Amino acid sequence: MHDTGNSRITITRQSHFAYVLGLIGVILALTGCQSASEPSARDSDPTARELVDLRSRVLSYTEELTPEGPYAPPDEEQRTQLARGVGRLLDGDAREAERLLAPIGLGVTRLTDTESGRRYDEVAATGPGESARWGRLYVNADSRLRWNAQVPHPVADRETEALGVRLLEDTPGGALVLAGAHRRAGQGDAADVAHREDSAFHTIVLTLQKRGVPGVQLHGFAESTTDRYDAVLSTGAAQSAPGEVSALADRMEAAGLRVCRGWSARCPLEGTTNVQGRAAQRQHATFVHLELAPDARGDGRDADEAATAVAGLLTDWAQD
Repeated sequence: MHDTGNSRITITRQSHFAYVLGLIGVILALTGCQSASEPSARDSDPTARELVDLRSRVLSYTEELTPEGPYAPPDEEQRTQLARGVGRLLDGDAREAERLLAPIGLGVTRLTDTESGRRYDEVAATGPGESARWGRLYVNADSRLRWNAQVPHPVADRETEALGVRLLEDTPGGALVLAGAHRRAGQGDAADVAHREDSAFHTIVLTLQKRGVPGVQLHGFAESTTDRYDAVLSTGAAQSAPGEVSALADRMEAAGLRVCRGWSARCPLEGTTNVQGRAAQRQHATFVHLELAPDARGDGRDADEAATAVAGLLTDWAQD
């Protein structure tokens, strides 16, 4: 009887040990299957990669834009596909973004800037055709997206494209949305993307707004428009300004620039008909409309002061 009791205890312990080993094996097997099925960070990176000078990459694209150039906007189905693709890119899945964008002639390329070593994901046309004139998107791939700069009228508003690149290079956490045609290209006002909702530019900006990403839109005005101001700052359709936008005006004025504040004064070029500004109001997103005089763009002291002030705004957004 005594021996039989010990035998039963031994069997029970062995059975329990075998059960535990089996359970561990099942857990390890399930974990292995899950790891195999989940894509790694590398699996979600773009397949195309290039080492480039970012500034040259952007400016060589915009310097080809002319008022006589062709332009046709994407249709509704193409805009829907674009929004889906850009959305996946912003969600961190560039590989899926590639798949969604390929049917409309766009691709995603991981760029590494030769000067800074920073990485950017570029959405651009993969060949000639209509999509080559829809514009481009550049997203910082090394940090969380916190702001975007928008250039709706490259070349037409001289040096705004150069300012956009400068802001992207100098301030982490950003994206650059760039129109792909001169504002007078195509038929009528088809390429004036600041006043058209049927553009790739508007589709991308709206996608960013829906994610709560604040944006500053860069414009330029001629001296003949007004000689009273170096900058006209407004919030588009909104009639008030958040604190960081008022701080931007303060920084500009402290640097010696003459600023008209659209939320507290009657200013020329307030951007109240700007469709991205109106969309931002509907989405409850922060939108800044910035008009700069010729001397406040490009090279020179005023241009440097303006760029530094705007970079301060973007830094504020990046730290929120």
